[in-house]
Amino acid sequence: MKLNNILRGQRLIGSLAVAALALTACGGGGSEGGGGAEGPMAGQEITIGVFSGWEEGIAASYLWGHIFEKAGAEVSYQTAEAGPTFAGVAQGQTDVSFDAWLPATHADYWKEYGPDLEDLGAWFDDAPLTIAVNKDAPIQSLAELKANADKFGGRIVGIEPGAGLTQITKEDVIPQYGLQNMKLVESSTTAMLAELRSATESGENIAVTLWRPHWAYSAFPIRDLKDPKNALGDPEEIHAFGTKGFSEEYPEAAKWIKNFKMTDEQLSSLEELMFNENQGQKNELSVDQWLKDNPGFVKQMTNGAVS
Repeated sequence: MKLNNILRGQRLIGSLAVAALALTACGGGGSEGGGGAEGPMAGQEITIGVFSGWEEGIAASYLWGHIFEKAGAEVSYQTAEAGPTFAGVAQGQTDVSFDAWLPATHADYWKEYGPDLEDLGAWFDDAPLTIAVNKDAPIQSLAELKANADKFGGRIVGIEPGAGLTQITKEDVIPQYGLQNMKLVESSTTAMLAELRSATESGENIAVTLWRPHWAYSAFPIRDLKDPKNALGDPEEIHAFGTKGFSEEYPEAAKWIKNFKMTDEQLSSLEELMFNENQGQKNELSVDQWLKDNPGFVKQMTNGAVS
């Protein structure tokens, strides 16, 4: 990162110190490949902030890490929960991230950090939050869940406590559908998926907080409960965002990211490869494998500057 980013981080450090420490503690290492000696981003260093447990953002982050490296940049990753990642980008400790769900899920973070962020545009425009159940569950709608709570063990299995989906479930879904008699289990995305796998394999009923796109829909026999009160809100957009001044510091990258679009099929296939087939252990390799099946993708996103 350039000097202006470091200075920006120093100016903002007072109010965001705790979040910044959390980000540093959770930081992931740099990618294995390293940037090339030539290309439109040769000599540049770029750090990508990755939301822990948010598969679509992890997939997009490593996909763009690959593109930046092909363009000649040195790429590193910092992994943390959403709040510290937003703070890190706002501070300039991290350059760019790919997983802002707007306008609702991450509204609080955007309100808090937005003045120090640059919106690089929506790359996925149909991303609903959901409550999903096993396909053979005895109910079709959230309106039926209260009367059938005992059939689900009186539990809705959630994800991280700081996630926007967790907040919306607690503040909107539970009160609107009278589900105060059910326990919202706040754990982690990984723990939720482990319970989902176990329940579907053993033929048990389960209700989980989830979202689309997600590889779980192709990996497990599940479906969404209808939401007649629209408590979970309308489908959202997933935005990429950079530290303030990102477009000036990384003009080529900013131009490419604003070009970035993925279809549900493209994103689902990349997630399936990364998190089901390769179990989240070989992200760079997963991207390489996916690009072999999507050979024109990088060239299209970069207007032919990288192939």
